[in-house]
Amino acid sequence: MNRYLRTRHIAFLLLIVSLLLYGVDYLVLGKGEEVFTGFLGNFAFLPVYVLFVTLMIERVIKERERISLRQKLNMVIGVFFSEVGSELIRNLSDFLVEPDELEEMLRVTPQWGEGDFRRAASFVAAYESRLDSRMGDLGYLKNFLAARREFMLRLLENPNLLEHDEFTDLLWAVFHLADELGARATLTGLSQSDLDHLSGDIKRAFTHLLREWIVYLTHLRTDYPYLFSLAVRMNPMDPEAHAEM
Repeated sequence: MNRYLRTRHIAFLLLIVSLLLYGVDYLVLGKGEEVFTGFLGNFAFLPVYVLFVTLMIERVIKERERISLRQKLNMVIGVFFSEVGSELIRNLSDFLVEPDELEEMLRVTPQWGEGDFRRAASFVAAYESRLDSRMGDLGYLKNFLAARREFMLRLLENPNLLEHDEFTDLLWAVFHLADELGARATLTGLSQSDLDHLSGDIKRAFTHLLREWIVYLTHLRTDYPYLFSLAVRMNPMDPEAHAEM
């Protein structure tokens, strides 16, 4: 039986029940005029009742859809950080000119609460990080991104990402960095202006990564404490991080 037929059967059943109840009312009271008046009163209220129920149901459905979408997005973001993001943060942090302050601020511990994550997010948003393409291994970074390009392309095909502008911006920043590195036949002997340009691309990708990484950790702490524990122990911004407890 399809959904349309089930709906018709339910509606017909409810109509029968309503008629039976009005019949019982008439038999008990014996006053058809009062029964009819009550019916008109209920019928007059019906549009308001339908409107109220419709709005409430719509609100519940939208909230469930929002929660479902958020869960799907968090799953996609979690896969990204497991496969690419965390290691990429670790690689890009090698280009930091003065890493100490940022590393200290992002030394996440299992005891961190919402206030700690808010402070970290505010710090990253206001922090003017200095990254220099001369300080790290551009060749390794180029090969790392090239090896994961197909994986990131598959992420962009996920329609749920259309609802998450920040993460989409992150992917585009990483893709742009990969394209800039891949467009050069060699990364040795580059001009100073070229190195400065790559420094800006690295900084853009790194900043987006840190912002989304903090949001991701906040989600893990709330919904998946066991994953949060591993993420803290493997903190890419902690030079002393290790999986062993």
